[in-house]
Amino acid sequence: MSTYTQVAALPFIILGDELSICLITSRETGRWVIPKGWPKLGIKNYQMAQLEAEQEAGLRGTIAQTHLGTYTYKKKLHIFASVICKVEVYPLSVTHQDVNWPERNQRELSWTSIPQAIKRVSEPQFSQLLTKINKNNRQQLTINTINEL
Repeated sequence: MSTYTQVAALPFIILGDELSICLITSRETGRWVIPKGWPKLGIKNYQMAQLEAEQEAGLRGTIAQTHLGTYTYKKKLHIFASVICKVEVYPLSVTHQDVNWPERNQRELSWTSIPQAIKRVSEPQFSQLLTKINKNNRQQLTINTINEL
């Protein structure tokens, strides 16, 4: 089975000493995910990840140009077909959220700690990536984003 690439933003904010990430629900299954989509010709992967965060959650900010990790999952296309997707995850330091965005009425949105997010997400490799990020916590996310400025 072929593997297809997707790109995702990992939206985060730091308030005081607390790091929170944003999860959204998928439109098809309602499971908790991060904004992600398919790469497009002529658009860099990190830019596409940022665009997905804007369309799916109304989130804007500074995104890293290099991904902090990847995870793989099985994406169901319809009742008889699925594909394996490798997701490149780009940290997005969120500065604000739009009042309205294209998919606002199609998804739920939740700001949560990484330990809570680990409990909510259903993709095992995504949970493993979040666990790895949690061990390095703020340092890994902020250094990756700051280095790209």
